[in-house]
Amino acid sequence: MTSAASTAHSFAEAIDRQLREGGTAVRAQKEREYLKSDLVHYGVGVPATRAVVRDALRSADLDHDAIIELAELLWDTEVTIDTSNLEAGKKPSPPESHPHRAPAYECRSAATMVLVQSMDHLGAGDSSFLERLLRESRTWALVDPLAGDVVGPLSEHDGGFDQALDRWATDEDFWIRRAALLAHLRPLREGRGDFDRFARFADAMLDEKEFFIRKAIGWVLRDAARKRPDMVFDWMLPRSKRASGVTLREVVKYLSPGQREELLARRR
Repeated sequence: MTSAASTAHSFAEAIDRQLREGGTAVRAQKEREYLKSDLVHYGVGVPATRAVVRDALRSADLDHDAIIELAELLWDTEVTIDTSNLEAGKKPSPPESHPHRAPAYECRSAATMVLVQSMDHLGAGDSSFLERLLRESRTWALVDPLAGDVVGPLSEHDGGFDQALDRWATDEDFWIRRAALLAHLRPLREGRGDFDRFARFADAMLDEKEFFIRKAIGWVLRDAARKRPDMVFDWMLPRSKRASGVTLREVVKYLSPGQREELLARRR
């Protein structure tokens, strides 16, 4: 085992241990039900998970390879649990009675946070790794931070992501298409970003029936309208009849009353 791998293993084990110790069965069950999740849940909230990762990395000086190794180890962490008594408050059966092995949600969330806190070490060369994580996420709770907080900032400053985003925008997996949209969220929210590319992606997906695509289009346009409402209005007006109600309700939130009324009237 290399030095980087050894270091990553030590950090991954420490983070996993703290997350296990910090969870509650009641919260774990509620989160499984809310997310309709087939992952193992420890019952640790996002702020607490972020604090564990931040504390673990505070004294670390990890290079690129160690960061990727740590994120991969956390992402691939699997736990054996008893699935016979998932209802909160029930006494667990013996582990051997109903064994179930699955990835740990909090560890996958922690892996994302490791990447967020190590952005200076990442680049377009990691797009295949990030795509693998996105494909294995299968929930907005993991796809959204990976796309919005990792891929988005990286792709804004590294043109090497362009081909990946173009490919993702036409992928058969709607979570990957959602990631291509949400990669534009933060830059556009802050008045920067490539609106033309987002608009191209969104226009091609505007007629989709998938809720998570409709919501993502509306979400990005809503936040883009914080800084540039006229740009969003001008783009949406000729498309208002094509857009779903889910999309349009998000889009109009930061538009002027007049713009809002015109868009809604055009849709009627």
